Amino acid sequence: MKKSLGAATIAMPTPTWLVGTYDEDGKANIATIAWGGVCCSEPPAVAVSLRKSRYTYDAVIKRKAFTINVASEAYAAAADYAGIASGRNTDKFAAAGLTAVRSELVDAPYVAEFPLVLECRLLQTVEIGVHIQFIGEIVDVKADEDVLDADGNVDARKALPLIYSPSDRNYYGIGKLVGKGFDIGRKLLK
Repeated sequence: MKKSLGAATIAMPTPTWLVGTYDEDGKANIATIAWGGVCCSEPPAVAVSLRKSRYTYDAVIKRKAFTINVASEAYAAAADYAGIASGRNTDKFAAAGLTAVRSELVDAPYVAEFPLVLECRLLQTVEIGVHIQFIGEIVDVKADEDVLDADGNVDARKALPLIYSPSDRNYYGIGKLVGKGFDIGRKLLK
């Protein structure tokens, strides 16, 4: 039997993404978010949700761009730090020992040390409640060569993306491969 937990943000898992932006003075900043995901295939787009009170909010509005930096397990402490410190009075890149790289395609920095980066141009915003959802068109995806498989695809077992569980407020790594997508369910087709 299932037990009701009430209305809560307990979708599992959520990503551990660091949103990269420049503030109005051109200072690079990163903010960890878990409220995000792919929202469109054509054009390729992602959505991230931020509160208006967050430092990153104004940066996305003013620059009309952001990056999504996919943290690997090795950077769990840096990712957590970027979510609890404010960029208003801290250089989070320096404090976390990370390197800001200026995107050549959008007006936002990305994290050199992270294995996967999505460079995004702001398409639209949606006010939902306490959060504003930013929908960004993915202009380019950059991946470290050592996380690619033989076909040039990102291999999650090499990238080791960090995931977040809102229910217990913990970070986790990915588990074992359980099957090939668009394949293991074919036996159920009638």
